[in-house]
Amino acid sequence: MKKLIMIAAMAVFGLSSAQEGFKLGAHIGVPVADAGDASSFNLGLDAAYMWNVAPSFDLGIASGYTHFIGKSYDVPGGGSIKGDDFGFIPIAASGKYRFSGSPVSLGLDLGYGISTNDDIDGGLYYQPKVAYNFSQGELYLGYQGVSNDFSVGSVNLGYNFFLK
Repeated sequence: MKKLIMIAAMAVFGLSSAQEGFKLGAHIGVPVADAGDASSFNLGLDAAYMWNVAPSFDLGIASGYTHFIGKSYDVPGGGSIKGDDFGFIPIAASGKYRFSGSPVSLGLDLGYGISTNDDIDGGLYYQPKVAYNFSQGELYLGYQGVSNDFSVGSVNLGYNFFLK
């Protein structure tokens, strides 16, 4: 019985600290809201450093880059015009809650999105997400948004690698 308790405690401790450290990854998404009118799809890079602050809860900092590819529009009389690409660099706090005994987690990044286009302002950055955790990474589905005069949002699918 003591061995079983010791093995269970080691497993819980190992799982609780297994995801502390750097996360690097990439995502691809479908723009929605105003961004859906101007962009056909987006792709980006993710980076974060997380600290394990409780057995199932991590806090950290997150950044990266999301690039929105401008849509092409048909011109009357033939031809097309391609819209401008634009992007955002988030500077955010990040939180992640892992359900006990489950590979599923919920996360939220909250901060400021810096625009890389002079014509678009930065704004409040937010990204709620649900993830399926593996031993070396996580597959996530999330909604990434920047709230400003131009509503930038996208539904993203991504994968982050845990680096130790």
